Amino acid sequence: MGIRRLVSRTRTALAVTVATVCAVLLLGAPAALAQTVRIELNPPTVQAGNRVGITASCGDNLNQARVESDAFGQVVLQPENGVLTGAVTVPGSKAPGTYNVRLTCANGSTADTNLNVINQARPTQGPAAGGGGTAGGLDGRTVLVGGLTTLALGAGLALMSARRRRGGARA
Repeated sequence: MGIRRLVSRTRTALAVTVATVCAVLLLGAPAALAQTVRIELNPPTVQAGNRVGITASCGDNLNQARVESDAFGQVVLQPENGVLTGAVTVPGSKAPGTYNVRLTCANGSTADTNLNVINQARPTQGPAAGGGGTAGGLDGRTVLVGGLTTLALGAGLALMSARRRRGGARA
């Protein structure tokens, strides 16, 4: 009778374990699905007037999803290769700041992230970095005097070198 009781208890323990695992898997599935709702921006910081790429996930990613923000308005993401994708241009007149971006999936799930918009002034011309006669403060005469001085020094060094060679060959 001892073996039968042991087998019966083992079966009961195994059945309870299987039931617990099944319950955890079934009850945990909605939580796992909720974790797959996400949104990513590329880049997360953008100059006003530039495009932002949007990648999102709503779990199955079979349906379109909507993204809204005060930074750019509304855009619809399309399913592509197992993810939801889209792009939008932030208007050039958008004030700098941090804007909320909200993803709304077809099933009603949502996810949020932030977009940082900057509006840096763009230079109208490059810096005055020099480059010979174009550097500030140099005129044609200064460049000419510098060039002639360099040429004269080079000629003087060449003459001195030639005299030393001649003098060194006699000794």
